Amino acid sequence: MTDDTSQPLHNDAHRPPRVEGDHPLVLFDGVCGLCNRFVDWLLRHDDTGVLRFAPLQGSQGDKLVGLTDDKDRLATVVLVDNGKTYERSTAALRTIALLGWPWNLARCLLIIPRPLRDTVYRFVAANRYRWFGKRESCRMPSPAERSRFLD
Repeated sequence: MTDDTSQPLHNDAHRPPRVEGDHPLVLFDGVCGLCNRFVDWLLRHDDTGVLRFAPLQGSQGDKLVGLTDDKDRLATVVLVDNGKTYERSTAALRTIALLGWPWNLARCLLIIPRPLRDTVYRFVAANRYRWFGKRESCRMPSPAERSRFLD
């Protein structure tokens, strides 16, 4: 298995959410403080507006059930890009790399073995609510951000 694994999508019942214009889609835990900060950071640095976003708790997240091998689908960020799904550290690094220079250098970190990257990712994910807080409800995008969010 390589570091750059994704799940192929063969079954119509398990197709990833479609994004108009085939934009990469980032699914995130909408009540997680860390996840929302990551989305805020992505929005600030996505100069071309290529990324789209949806909380895992919404309808797009529901379509993801069965695509992720994570037992707790809310414990991972998911990137859907070009018909493939990526999870955990691979999703985060690939998402950052989509922002262009200099952020595309994040792709170099994919040479670190995925089990090692994901061990660190899972540790942070397990503690994210305690360290960064948990919201009562999912993030509501501002009017300026609304076109970038699917749910």
